[in-house]
Amino acid sequence: MPRRPICQGSPRASTNTNLRCVSRVDIPASELFAAPGGEGRTLAGFLDASGRAEAIWFAFTEFPWLKVWTVAPTRPLTSRRVTSPYNYPFSDNIPTVVADLAGRMVADAAWYLAPVLGTAQLTAATLGLTATLSADIWGPSKNTLLYVRPTTLRVTVNGYAVFTSRAEAQRVVSEFTTFYRERLADHAARGRYPVNGQVEIRVTGLDDPSDVESSGARAPLLSALRPRADHPEWDTAVWLDVLTLPGTPDAEAFYRELEHFLLTTFDGEYALTRVEWSKGWAYTDQAAWSDPEVLGSAVPASFDDGEGAGWDRAAAVLNRFDPHRVFDNALLKQLFP
Repeated sequence: MPRRPICQGSPRASTNTNLRCVSRVDIPASELFAAPGGEGRTLAGFLDASGRAEAIWFAFTEFPWLKVWTVAPTRPLTSRRVTSPYNYPFSDNIPTVVADLAGRMVADAAWYLAPVLGTAQLTAATLGLTATLSADIWGPSKNTLLYVRPTTLRVTVNGYAVFTSRAEAQRVVSEFTTFYRERLADHAARGRYPVNGQVEIRVTGLDDPSDVESSGARAPLLSALRPRADHPEWDTAVWLDVLTLPGTPDAEAFYRELEHFLLTTFDGEYALTRVEWSKGWAYTDQAAWSDPEVLGSAVPASFDDGEGAGWDRAAAVLNRFDPHRVFDNALLKQLFP
């Protein structure tokens, strides 16, 4: 967020940790994202076992690329040691078949090729993990966590953090992916292909000021991971992103459908939706950051938590440090009129 010029800061970092990252593409989405209560290989099961997991689900495919990180002080016997980040070259450098398909879709408006592109991306990941010996890697955390480079395929992406308890994380994932799959299939049946990239799902903890080991530390007022005082049981954030090529027809309208579902389904009963500032949100059928109800009501309300009007407190701080609104823009004028 602008309007917060920072002139000086002292960064703090925890001790680097060795992590093992195991990738797999053999679990169908219907099992990985199943409703809670079953005995299959669910995302929640991997979270319970390791604490760290990410799913990348290419559009119109059935098998997500699942990554599971586990703290491992010493290298497991089957893991490959990595001494630098960016260990998925098939993701960093677009394979020719994927580049050709994406180019044809954009240049020739061949958006109906979205299912073919999804399959091509999954195939590239499946073969690439084996060819580059990257399905089981181990090393310092940054070497197993960082994988996006400037050469990665450029896409448009929406983004939300759904607050909930760890026990309800699978429910959030299941309800979202079920809705997403149904809506994507409905659009495709009508000859529309608003998504040609992937769904990305990550699960994290929340901001904990004690982690910085500094007296008086507090969670940032406008952090998407700021805990809610009125729901101490909400200790988990489920991050949901949907990616598609820039200029894809009907993408904004589809994003609006997803956003409406998130805001009305995860509305504070057992989970709550916040926007991810750096991504797209507040969709109309034409553009992001444009829906007046989301900008003026839903977003501010998501930061009020029983300790007072958190959004108003944040606005007061911004006004104190920037009383003349020098560091302002059109979006901020709508959020903080």
